Amino acid sequence: MRRRVVAAAILAIAAGLLSPMIATPATARAASVVRVDELSATRSAIFVDSPAMGRTIQVQVLHPPGGGSRPTYYLLDGLDPGATQSTWTNATDAEPFFQGKDVNVVLPMGGQASYYTDWAADDPRFGRYQWETFLTQELPPLIDANFSGNGVNAIGGLSMGGIAAFVLAVRHPDMYRAVAGYSACPDLSIAEGAILFSIANRGGNPLNMWGGPASPEWAAHDPAVLTEALRGKTLFLSTGTGIPGPHELEIKPQLPENIFFGGPIEFGVDACVTSFEQRLRSLNIPARVEHNAVGTHSWSYWQDTLHDSWPTIGPAIGA
Repeated sequence: MRRRVVAAAILAIAAGLLSPMIATPATARAASVVRVDELSATRSAIFVDSPAMGRTIQVQVLHPPGGGSRPTYYLLDGLDPGATQSTWTNATDAEPFFQGKDVNVVLPMGGQASYYTDWAADDPRFGRYQWETFLTQELPPLIDANFSGNGVNAIGGLSMGGIAAFVLAVRHPDMYRAVAGYSACPDLSIAEGAILFSIANRGGNPLNMWGGPASPEWAAHDPAVLTEALRGKTLFLSTGTGIPGPHELEIKPQLPENIFFGGPIEFGVDACVTSFEQRLRSLNIPARVEHNAVGTHSWSYWQDTLHDSWPTIGPAIGA
């Protein structure tokens, strides 16, 4: 049963705020590259005119300096993604870590509290969110054309981005060979209250995403419902316990509340990951799940788990 008490509280906050601006389908016009800025020999910013969202979206790409075709890893940010630089490159060593690896790493900019999904209605705070269409239809052919992608993809993310990675994977199973979630809860029946609260906490109306808890759109996006679509993929999930560990005194750009609540948040994530792992096991779907003895909901631990995940994700896509 969904966590109705929390959800009801969020809906009470949001009552009367549902935007009348209903999202309209993208036009037949294809997405196009406005420009590409070469930030270094191995990092570029690509600016994409997105018909689905009606604006230009910046995406940064970590890539090898030479030619030849290669796979692509779409790596999604958390609840408060950077506007000009992914927090993956701002708060972790992702850029030097991927240097020398034969893979494109795609880092979308923006999308605060979006869950990288197509929202049912435009939002007064966030505008038009059609991230699923952007990430699965508009962006991939442009990445392949501009960065020698070979059509072999993986997707991963932390927290909000990790939830989205699993949602996109079950809704577009032919697109991804591997999926990774770092401190992410792929069971939406457990995460629902936290998702609704996080959107409202950032000033958006959570009803504009998939509607209220009774909406069938929640089940239509839930990896715990659509789990069978993950069969045959390489899966990685990692979580801490919320117990402070070796990184607590490090200063990192992170969700501000995580300085105080990163332990309880990660404790809840751990319980959710355990539940989702049991769901996978019940269906005999293999997955690598790392339950670390310590660790809070913060960037230094996500750097560690990014490193830990690559021996699983990289070979699955031939990187």
